[in-house]
Formats: sequence, C-alpha cells, structure tokens
Amino acid sequence: MSGNVTSLFRSTAAHSPSMAALTRESDGEAGPVDFCIPCNPYFPTPAMFDEMAGRLRDIITYYPSGADTITAELCGLLQLPPQCVAMGNGSTELITWIDHLLVRESLAVPVPTFGRWTDQPMETGKRVDMFPLQESSGFALDLARYAEFVRARGTRAVVICNPNNPDGGYLHKQALVQFMDAMADRDLVVIDESFLEFADAEAEPSVVQEAMLRPNVVVLRSLGKNFGLHGIRFGYLVANPALAGRVRAMLPKWNLNSFAEHVVFMLRDHGPEYAQSLHQVRRDRLEMASQLSALPGLTVYPSQGNFLFVRLPVGAEGTVVRDRMLTEHRVLVRECGNKIGSSSRFLRLVVRPQVDVRRLVSGLEQVLYGSRRGAAVPEPATGTSYSSGTAAVDRLVSETNGAGMRALAAQPAGPPGLAAAPAAGTGMPLPAAVPVAPAAATVGPMPVPAPQQVPRPAPVPQPAPYPGPVPAPHPAPVHQPAPAPAPQPVTAPVPQPTPPPVPQPAPGPYPAPAPAPAVPAPYSVPAGPTPPGVPARGGLTAAQVRGTDGLESVPAAGRPASQGWPDPAGMGRTG
Repeated sequence: MSGNVTSLFRSTAAHSPSMAALTRESDGEAGPVDFCIPCNPYFPTPAMFDEMAGRLRDIITYYPSGADTITAELCGLLQLPPQCVAMGNGSTELITWIDHLLVRESLAVPVPTFGRWTDQPMETGKRVDMFPLQESSGFALDLARYAEFVRARGTRAVVICNPNNPDGGYLHKQALVQFMDAMADRDLVVIDESFLEFADAEAEPSVVQEAMLRPNVVVLRSLGKNFGLHGIRFGYLVANPALAGRVRAMLPKWNLNSFAEHVVFMLRDHGPEYAQSLHQVRRDRLEMASQLSALPGLTVYPSQGNFLFVRLPVGAEGTVVRDRMLTEHRVLVRECGNKIGSSSRFLRLVVRPQVDVRRLVSGLEQVLYGSRRGAAVPEPATGTSYSSGTAAVDRLVSETNGAGMRALAAQPAGPPGLAAAPAAGTGMPLPAAVPVAPAAATVGPMPVPAPQQVPRPAPVPQPAPYPGPVPAPHPAPVHQPAPAPAPQPVTAPVPQPTPPPVPQPAPGPYPAPAPAPAVPAPYSVPAGPTPPGVPARGGLTAAQVRGTDGLESVPAAGRPASQGWPDPAGMGRTG
C-alpha cells in the first residue's frame, strides 16, 4: 500500500479517513484489514448480501417509504410503541437534533468518548463540561462523582455512553437507573447505547423501558454498528412521546434511504442469524484480548463493546504505529490521539475473526519490537507528528504540573464571555478566562492545593480496586511510569456571557471552597428504580406507555412480534 495513504489521516481532524478514501489512494491494491471501523463482521450473512445485490437496481432506483412506515416495522421487531421512537439517518443525525432541540446552554460529557458528543454542542455555542475519566482507574466512570461534578458546574444536560467509546467501559443497568432518577431536575439525560448489543455483562442491560417512563431521558441506539452496515445510515432514539415527538417532527419525510428500508424489512426473517453474530463477537473479544495481552508492555482494558482499548508500551507513539501497520502490513487501526481525554499512546482495535487477529498481532510484534524486543518507535517527546486530541488538556496539565485551573487563576481575566486564545499548534481553544480564587479548584473530581502553599500537587490517592486489564499469560517485565496527577476538567469556550463569579472563599492556606448552589444533595438516589406503576417526576406510568392512551407496541405487518427478536432490551440476545 502506498505510503501517501497515511497523509489522509492528517486531513481528518476528528475521525479516521473513510474506507472509500483509503481505497482510492491505495494504487489498486485490496483494502486493508479493518480494525478501525467498529461494526459487526458476521452480519449480514453472505446470503443476505446476495439477496440485496439481486435487488440493487430496484433499491437505488425508487423512493423509499416514509420514515413512519419504516419506524413502525422496526418497532414491531423490537416491541416498542412507535410514539416513543424516532429513526434518523444515522445516530449522528439524531445527536444533531438532540443538540438543537433539547440542549439549552450546557452539556456534561465524560471524556474520552464519542467525539460528536463534545464537538456538536461546541459547534452550536454551548458550554461543554468535560469530566475526565482516569487511566489509573481503568477509565471507569464513577457515577457519584459525575453527579457531583454536574451539580457543581450547574450543567443542564448530561450524556453517558454505555458501553463507552473508545474504552468499552460498562455501567450496570441498576446504577444507571438510579443516576437517571438523581438527575431528574436536569433538562436532559442521554444514555447512548450504540454498542450495547455487544455487551454480555447482564441479560437485559438496556434502559429503554425506563426511559419511556421519565420526562427528561433519551436513549440512543445504533443499527449500522450492530448490523455491520455503517454505509447504511440508520439509528433510532427512544424516549417518552413528548421528547420523541419533538425530534420526529423535525425530521424530513424521506430521511431514511431505500437501503435502510430494505434491511429493516429483511430483519423479520433473520433474527437467529443476528443473535448468533453477537454471540460470536463476544467470544472473539475474549480471545483477542488474551492474545493482545501477551504482547510485552501492551495494556488491554476491559471492554463490553465490539472493540478493545489498548495502551502501547512505553516509548511507542500511536501515529507511527498506525502508519507502519497500514503501509507495511495493510492493517488499519484507530489511533486515539484526536479523541479528547485520550492521547496518541492509545489505540482502539475492533474485534475481528481470529484469522485477522493473528495478522494484527504479528504486525504489532514487528512494528513495536522489531528484532530487539524493545519498542522500535520514538518517544512522543522526540518523535514527529505527535497528535493528541487532548491538546488543550495536555497543555494545561503540562504548564501547571497537573494542577488544572491554577495557571489560569494567575492570568488577567478578560471581558466576560471571551475565550482565551487557542494554544499554539493545538487547534483547540483553552477555557474562557474567568475569575478564579487563589485556592483549591472545585470544579473537578479532585481538589488541588493553592500554588503559593504547595509548589507541586500532592500525589493523587488511588481509587478502589478496579477489575483491571486482562492479565498477560507470560508478560515480560516492563517498567510502568507512575500515574500522572489527575487532570482537571476542561470546559469548552462559550460565546455567551459567563454567569456571575462565585463568592470568594475566606483567606488562609487552605480556604473552604465556594458554597454550592441550592440544589438537591448530590446523587441523592432512591433505594431502587422507580416502581413500574409510578411515574418519575412527571413522566408516564408503565401502563400509559405499554397499553393505554394509544401507546401500543405494534407488531410488524402480517406476523407475530417475535421471530428471534425477543425484546427491545436484548435484541436477539443469546448466550
């Protein structure tokens, strides 16, 4: 494969180049083995592809049916009321409409995560409050601390991806339902379940049924990833009828194409094959994690998605590894330096069949270790083209020794609402200059001592034990550097005026933090989820959603509701 293919990565700021672009630049060679695009390699089946190919002329010649017809068929498969569902031309279209219609001035997002959840609201001038997931805790999201962060920042809308992209971290359904109830006073809670079909931690992990009962919860689901058809842009959201109806009313009449319609109507006869494909992906995930963990110095994080998040050995730089894997081994991997909250030392590798995994592992062995069994790539500090998606975070941490907002406190505050100038070479602006007390910063998960008292931050206490990376069967001993101090969250700039400054704390070596706003106690949750017959803070009862007021699950035309598609929470789940 021609070396000029790697130049495509430098022209895509927030994503990898498309397979079509790579193919055009590959001088007629076959496309690379794809460990980058996270889609199901076992579905559709070859017979389904043959059927679609036989009907290609009709599919691309004629208009599709309206979105209502296609949505009704999908809802019959999933046993969901159509009034609670809106289908979009891919989940990113729905994210765009959620931002325009349902997010007011601010959105909280754990990072790293799917880039559209940070980029989309910033593009429309919202404040994005980023809650950094810590490498020291395996990138696990602590829901209690996240809730405290949301309240301290006064954020009005909240996002959680489950499993999270790129690390595959998973949150149990019970904990998510409690979090949803704790956030009942927020404008919006979005649970992005785009990769949930690949999870096997619980028999019924989805919160779609609970979302329909609550007035401020939206669940986002993907179809392209699960069905192995990214090129067919289709996804859907589930919410109470009022929220779903607001989004559905804004969508164009023919926002779903004829390929999407054809696939949705094919699914009625292929539920068992779909369930088997998910089962095979889960088995491959375990085997792939075991093989990667055997590579010296490579860390593999636990995942419930159809991908694995890996940290490269010390000295390995992700862009170099990515480019060499592509040009020397024709293997495409996802380097995560352009993901906020990640860096170029991390890769996301899609779960694939074992024959492909052997090729991946062989290529990584040659690129990482060569003949010396030592990393054959330069340190980020001395190498070239170090690309970090956390450019703002990295610079902030570097210049303040991990103390977050302390350096900004010393800078003169500009007029309200004006953002600081972008960091040189980063392409990302730093947070707006706002008055900050010369004391501990309180917006992040961990308080930081004042600079005049402690020149360098104290070591960050380690969190509770976490079910860490998959252990290597016989790993070679590799020295791992001590974890860096936890970075403070970085808030995207806002073009609107900032709120009034908080009251200044009392003087002293360690002044008390500013008083929190008068809101309910952080993460005050009930003993369990809202009972089925009780509405949650103005939401609908289970009876209203599932059987009365016209909100009925409509079976697909001409057949029973179940043909290998048992329920919306576990779409074809087996084993």
